[in-house]
Amino acid sequence: MNLQQLGYIVAVDRHKSFSKAAEACHVTQATLSTMVRKLEEELEVVLFDRKTVPVITTECGQDIIREAEEVLRHSRKLREVAKEVRGKIEGALSLGIIPTVAANLLHRVLPLLLERYPGLKLNVQEVTTDSIIERLKKGELDVGIASTPLSPAAQLEEEILYYEKLMVYGDTEEGATRFLKPADIANEQVWLLEQGNCLTDQVVNICALHSRPMSTNLSFSPNSFDSLLNIVDRFRGLTIVPELYAMDLPPDRASRIKDFTPPYPVREISLVYHRPYAKMRLISAISGLIKEVVQPLLQTSKMKSSEMQIARL
Repeated sequence: MNLQQLGYIVAVDRHKSFSKAAEACHVTQATLSTMVRKLEEELEVVLFDRKTVPVITTECGQDIIREAEEVLRHSRKLREVAKEVRGKIEGALSLGIIPTVAANLLHRVLPLLLERYPGLKLNVQEVTTDSIIERLKKGELDVGIASTPLSPAAQLEEEILYYEKLMVYGDTEEGATRFLKPADIANEQVWLLEQGNCLTDQVVNICALHSRPMSTNLSFSPNSFDSLLNIVDRFRGLTIVPELYAMDLPPDRASRIKDFTPPYPVREISLVYHRPYAKMRLISAISGLIKEVVQPLLQTSKMKSSEMQIARL
């Protein structure tokens, strides 16, 4: 038995296919199948039902897979501890980030991050908050960037990176240039991202919005700010966008951004991960760089906590 074999059976269980598992492990299907078979013979158990499509992990196989995942997790931790001892910022790190943050954060921090830490191999994936939580627990991600605070049930550590204001884009019926408070938009025509998006949930909560159709014959649930702003431009009304996104708008659209009065609604953006964790040096390096680059750009860096109202999920 060796770590390679354990990696193969975990891959088969995850992909429910020998061919896909072999592709993920960068070996031929014949090699992977042979190694899995040898492990089954050594353990004297059948791990997979090969007659089904997709492949099914047997009941005893499920118990062994869980133990294999633990062994692999500890083997990775040993390697990372060795790097920690050497004091080097290097190695692979898999990072999940929610789309409403990725579009306006990554282009600001990735170039400097890769330049400062050339030994870092970063795998970045745009995924939902729920997916980040699930993949962190499965060990498929090392760290996530999401809007927080998360539910205590997530059982993750949260390190706050920054707060960014939520701002209004579009036209109000009165043509006002500033709202008195978030609840003032409750009676306006408000367009939001698709249901289930964390920013949509935050806006609905902090602005006390109620679900109602924005058009008598149109139902539209965009999943990007660009689509959202195009709809607002065409059908009027307004929407809510985060501060970093507002910074990247062209002048004609930036002129349509309006602000709230204090306490300003803000969203909290954090690194989320499991602790104790062997890659803390890498995580700390990323955290420090993001704070260094982003915080000075945001109006919230000059605000007192009493001037901000955190939008809850």
